[in-house]
Amino acid sequence: MVYVFEDCYEFDYGGCSSNPTLGVDVAIEKMASKSEGKEPVNEQVVANMYGAMRSELNQIYSKITELEMEVSEHSLVINAIQPLDQSRRCYRMIGGVLVERTIKEVLPAVQRNKEGLEEVIARLNETLEKKKKEIADFETKYKIRIKKSDDDSKDESNKKEGSAQGVLVGPASSSQ
Repeated sequence: MVYVFEDCYEFDYGGCSSNPTLGVDVAIEKMASKSEGKEPVNEQVVANMYGAMRSELNQIYSKITELEMEVSEHSLVINAIQPLDQSRRCYRMIGGVLVERTIKEVLPAVQRNKEGLEEVIARLNETLEKKKKEIADFETKYKIRIKKSDDDSKDESNKKEGSAQGVLVGPASSSQ
């Protein structure tokens, strides 16, 4: 069971004329409808449900990270073109086509897109918190505990022993 968020979140970019939050709404509704009302039959079903919930959580994290990168790129563009002359030529990619506009036309659109992305990130953060709570409730209800593998515990003990790792110091070379 995989929930894919709609990648179309830009407002003015040609082929992406859909609502930026539509994909998030659909995914949230699917997640809520799938998790309500079904009691698992055995341990394997509980484990599968838990794995699916963790997978959904990871998808939300990755989508938030991706959108935060987009916001960062939008901020860089805004900061680069804002101080320039408003009548200066500017190129913008709209639906895969490079279009010539002026900064006066492009700047408001980029700012609107950035604001839209920030709204979507806020909604995803709300969904993330709900999902975390849902997973925590599921863990307590079915007494799920995550076991650390032997490799993880060995890595932790190595970190404690050598906290200054990562720096290589060779013998002092004598220059003649």
